[in-house]
Amino acid sequence: MVAFHMIFRDRAKYLTLVGGLAFCTLLISQQFGVFCGVMLLTASTLRNIGGEIWVMDRDGQQVNQVVPMRSIEVQRVRSVPGVGWAVPLIWTVTSARLSNGSMETFQLVGLDSASLAGRPGRMIEGRVEDLRMPNAVILDQVAVERFAKSGITAGLGSTLEINDREVRVVGFCHTDRSFLGYPYAFTAYETALACIPPERKTLSYILAKASPGNPPADVAAAIGRLPGLRALSSPDFAWATMVWFFKNTGVPLSFAIVVAMGLFIGLAVTGLTFLMFVQDNLRHLAALKAMGAGFGDLSVMLAFQALFVGVVGYGIGLGLTALFGAAVLPKGVPAFFLPWQAPLVVAVLVLVVCLSAAALGIARLARSETAMVFK
Repeated sequence: MVAFHMIFRDRAKYLTLVGGLAFCTLLISQQFGVFCGVMLLTASTLRNIGGEIWVMDRDGQQVNQVVPMRSIEVQRVRSVPGVGWAVPLIWTVTSARLSNGSMETFQLVGLDSASLAGRPGRMIEGRVEDLRMPNAVILDQVAVERFAKSGITAGLGSTLEINDREVRVVGFCHTDRSFLGYPYAFTAYETALACIPPERKTLSYILAKASPGNPPADVAAAIGRLPGLRALSSPDFAWATMVWFFKNTGVPLSFAIVVAMGLFIGLAVTGLTFLMFVQDNLRHLAALKAMGAGFGDLSVMLAFQALFVGVVGYGIGLGLTALFGAAVLPKGVPAFFLPWQAPLVVAVLVLVVCLSAAALGIARLARSETAMVFK
């Protein structure tokens, strides 16, 4: 009760401590959430298309970096023992002219017309099977948003022109937003071939599935032994893509700097404020010493006070982070994903800040004299 009375008596410092820790928690956890969301965006193509095993050129490192292959590679993959089926896939970035003459960049996905493997899983309007119709495309919700910004009402039967070829919209789907930010346009493999510039190598990826009884990892390893090819399961490919962005872009460093700044600000504000709090209460602490309280007891009390304001500030900061996530998740901008491990990491960092502040206060207490109560 004495500890609570001391800390609540000075409301200004109490609110400063709680506010500093809440801001520290909010800044760190919010940046964690945005960073995890951005990393998930890098592999959104894998989630939107699906596929158990992805086969690519040996030089392919991440899903957004396509190294074209020869079409004959599909037959080579199909000949590998343990492969249930394998189909070609085109994934490329291309421009399209809308009905009002404006240009829009799309991620064009060409699916095998027989199996439609890699089809969009969440249809909003229309049927996936209509992709088998000549020059048919299915657009995602991002394309609808872009159409609206251009003053175009998107609907079934709308047309657009890709590389001087007119295609017709037969459906709309919902996809995870891409790291590139471009909308998706799904079409049949043959239509995609007709829409992209002619090249000697046009195959982007091969989607494969292991036959029953064969682990996908073992089948992927067998495919990877073919000269010039690399095969990864979808989770492994997603992880490889995120690792590539982690190593080759400045995104992780930027977020790490912001997190470090939040930690430094929290430590500075909390440490100095708690030190001032101890300084203002030295007479009371000296009185407790005179009444028989040991240094260890007073140290525990100060640590408890620091941890108490830490729990309150952490709770407020995490609540504000949840409100931020609830506000941005429906829009998808900025990307936000807070895994359950993130609050635990933030809790450990806040604990470090609180214990550091308590250590400063305990160090000041150690230099005080019991006789101060008589001054």
